[in-house]
Amino acid sequence: MNAEMDVGTNKKAFQINLDQKKYGTFAEIGAGQEVARRFFHVGGAAGTVAKTMSAYDMTFSDAIYGSTDRYVSRARLQKMLDHEFELLVERLDAKLGSERTFFVFADTVAARSFKQHNESHGWLGVRFQTETRGEPSQIIVHVRMLDETNVDQQEALGVVGVNLLYGAFYYHQPEKLIASLQENLADERIQVDMIKFSGPAYAKVDNRLMSLQLVSQGLTNAVMFTADGETVQPAEVFYKKAILVERGSFRPVTYATNDMLNGARPAFLKQCNYTESDLIVLMEMTLENLLSEGQLNHADFLARVDILGALGRTVLISKFGEYYRLAAYLARYTNRMIGLVMGVPSLMEIFDEKYYLNLEGGILEALGRMFKSGLKLYVYPVIDEETGELITAHKMPVAPNLRSLFHYLIDNEFIQEITDYNPEYLSIHPPEALVKIQSGDPAWETMVPPEVAKIIKDRGFFGYHAPAAA
Repeated sequence: MNAEMDVGTNKKAFQINLDQKKYGTFAEIGAGQEVARRFFHVGGAAGTVAKTMSAYDMTFSDAIYGSTDRYVSRARLQKMLDHEFELLVERLDAKLGSERTFFVFADTVAARSFKQHNESHGWLGVRFQTETRGEPSQIIVHVRMLDETNVDQQEALGVVGVNLLYGAFYYHQPEKLIASLQENLADERIQVDMIKFSGPAYAKVDNRLMSLQLVSQGLTNAVMFTADGETVQPAEVFYKKAILVERGSFRPVTYATNDMLNGARPAFLKQCNYTESDLIVLMEMTLENLLSEGQLNHADFLARVDILGALGRTVLISKFGEYYRLAAYLARYTNRMIGLVMGVPSLMEIFDEKYYLNLEGGILEALGRMFKSGLKLYVYPVIDEETGELITAHKMPVAPNLRSLFHYLIDNEFIQEITDYNPEYLSIHPPEALVKIQSGDPAWETMVPPEVAKIIKDRGFFGYHAPAAA
């Protein structure tokens, strides 16, 4: 790390050390006491640090925090925060509770080791009071450490930890805290792919919007949350699961949106010989799909997510404009089959060479990356608006120089037609449904499932206005 970066981090740690209201514990497992070390290094830590600890041995760790299947996990981090904060209050409240606000910083990390080169990642969290003897608030984050050496990863972890603690204490706007997490770090050293705020300090915070901030501010390429709005880290959800993904704008979800999935799902399960319990279904939106008039519209974003949540869908927000990048991202988290559900127009884009000018190997490199993990495309047909002809994946027009490549993928079942579909839904297009919603044309209700229509009407989504009473 250069001197300028070091000064910035040390300045934050020193400011916390000089704050006579803050007092707490640092508990760190897995990559040394990198965050606590910062506070001791800058001086004045005696006024801030009640205790530091590192329980590296599993027997000691289990004796303190209870047994666990996975030591680097959200569950382990939560037990650390719970246990250490309870101890702080129990042992120091009578002595300092009327003068100090207590905090616990904890992390559990798998950094690069000399024995193996697994993905390096960790969970960091802070629980803190904003007023003496007040109910604590909490922030937890998941980070991926991208440096090649253990020493560099430890250094980066220390910086992120100081940034998180400083932000919790002094940045009352969560968006500002998120923007600060990579301060004093060079690009591409750390990714933050999950964050969750809770407690009285964040009573009005919507964690789905905070997840969106991680992507839009460049801290990660993708975030996830479940149907009930819970932010999740991808490895928690994808572990040993097959993945079926449908990309769209979902503005709104229509009968055709569901018909695509309903047609692909049984074919996917049959082909890979999996059961429903082995499968995760994702609805993916790219950041580009979320942009309205050049900027993010939070109300519009939440409307789409609420509708998908009402349908029980898990949502992925990503920066992956190209499908091969999405495929590589998903393959990082599972060794099981991945299926992408799309319409013929999206397949046409995949075979348009202009999208791969930035790749040295062009379209060959892109398709090689996409299909290298056995990924399969399930393609929904479309009706040609000019001729009325049904265009399926097999009948799709392809440039002459790409026909042999296209037929190779068809013959080897990398690209498969969705044959089980409702012909009535082929003429339903979300942009047309949106125009009808906004113009007050009641025909839009025939284009979307009843539960989608109800939530749009009940909440006034997408510019819907109830008809005036006669």
